[in-house]
Amino acid sequence: MAIGKSKIRINGADCGIEAILLGVTTSIGGFLFGYDTGQISGMQIFSDFIERFGQGPPGNRAFDDIILSLVVSLMSIGTLIGALSGAYTADWWGRRKSLTFGVFMFIIGNIIQITAMSSWVHMMMGRFVAGLGVGNLSVGVPMYQSECCPREIRGAVVASYQLLITIGILISNLINYGVREIEDSSASWRIVIGLGIAFSMPLGLGVLFLPESPRWLAGRGRWDDARICMARLRGLKADPHNPLVEDDFQEMYSTIMQQANVGTGTWWECFAGSDKPRVFYRTLLGCAIHFLQQWTGVNYFFYYGASIFESAGIDDPILIQLVLGAVNVVMTFPGLYIVERVGRRIPLIVGACWQATWLLIFAAVGIARPPDENESSGIVMIVAACMFIASFAMTWGPFAWVVIGETFPLRTRARQASLATANNWLGNFMISFLTPFADSGIGYAFGFVFFGTNATAALIVYFFLYETKSLALEQVDIMYSQQELRPWQSSKWNPEGYLDRNTRDPTYWDQRRGSAVGEPVEDEKGSKHIP
Repeated sequence: MAIGKSKIRINGADCGIEAILLGVTTSIGGFLFGYDTGQISGMQIFSDFIERFGQGPPGNRAFDDIILSLVVSLMSIGTLIGALSGAYTADWWGRRKSLTFGVFMFIIGNIIQITAMSSWVHMMMGRFVAGLGVGNLSVGVPMYQSECCPREIRGAVVASYQLLITIGILISNLINYGVREIEDSSASWRIVIGLGIAFSMPLGLGVLFLPESPRWLAGRGRWDDARICMARLRGLKADPHNPLVEDDFQEMYSTIMQQANVGTGTWWECFAGSDKPRVFYRTLLGCAIHFLQQWTGVNYFFYYGASIFESAGIDDPILIQLVLGAVNVVMTFPGLYIVERVGRRIPLIVGACWQATWLLIFAAVGIARPPDENESSGIVMIVAACMFIASFAMTWGPFAWVVIGETFPLRTRARQASLATANNWLGNFMISFLTPFADSGIGYAFGFVFFGTNATAALIVYFFLYETKSLALEQVDIMYSQQELRPWQSSKWNPEGYLDRNTRDPTYWDQRRGSAVGEPVEDEKGSKHIP
């Protein structure tokens, strides 16, 4: 049986095996993100890495704060630029080819890093180029997944991007732990970087065999191709006019045609608004959610955890990093369940409050009873870090990527997703650049800053984020147009033609199918047809 004709029932509806395969393959982009995040934490304390790229006399070298900040953080500048450029490549070439381009840039960046001999600038520029690729993927993967996957599994599939980030961090920690026995050799860090190339290949090549985004195809007038892709993603390739496919198609068609009447979205529209409701509102919301995802403090631990715990007197800081990575992976699995069963708003609010509490404990204990003088303090701080990571893995880690994939209208989606992801990387850069200086200056009091940012994040979600659980992307757009609807009331809103968000009204859809008459549509070749 052809894979496009294979399906399983999830949440009461047919979902194609190709949709599952798409989610697994594209989430490798998250793995690359996580792998690079985790690898630098261990590499920066390897003796050969320090001897080659550190400062000072041979045999007694160490990283200056500013040099270490640049080596670690310039990748985030690359990812910021890559995220902004990803809006163009995703629209020009299609979602799949854009992802392949992102993998290509990641591989080039890794090759540059592997060939570095003794110049920290060489290593830094390799990380910058790799960042261009990771930034491109961080925009393209959630957008492609959201546009392709049936609504019944969309939240879990997009959340799996974060799951693969956590697995990438864990795998890099495991590899760092394994090669630490040869840390006096350049093979220690070259092996870690080189394996990233091998891990990226399944995404770069595999995505070319998956369906293109039906919404990208429809936006270019390729309605027949869009219908076939929708059918494949439902496991109904042999029956593209199946009622389930037809209902999905008609919802997409009516919304896209309305948007087509007012032209193509521009960068300015993301800020100035348009006929579409709350465009600027949603731009700011997406940017805030993603900036605050980084300022929860997660990469305070994943970028610099090894050096932080080493300075705290921990005998084996890489082992502690391994423990944090394992907690991150294991606790992401409940998040995949929560995102579809509970929704988006409540877990984000509860998660931010929980994270704030444990960061407050981490900072207070570290200041009141320095861990290098009190062994019990080190244990409490490790527990606090684990509890923080557990909450992040279940909520803010995966859910921020779900939000970015669902919130924006099609005509400006690529640009708004790009802006939101760029803010994620801006926050990432700020954390990676400022942490060495904060560690030297205010020490563990940096945790109080993260306490404040998590509290702020909880308030922003409560007052501004709408609940999008179980809604099609076009229905999300309609919900945001309800001017009288408030975010804290949004979970009770149901779209037209639905008894509740998971149950369609058969009478409504029978009447709609019976009365639907497609307008002639001109495709890219200039011919007109009824979709």
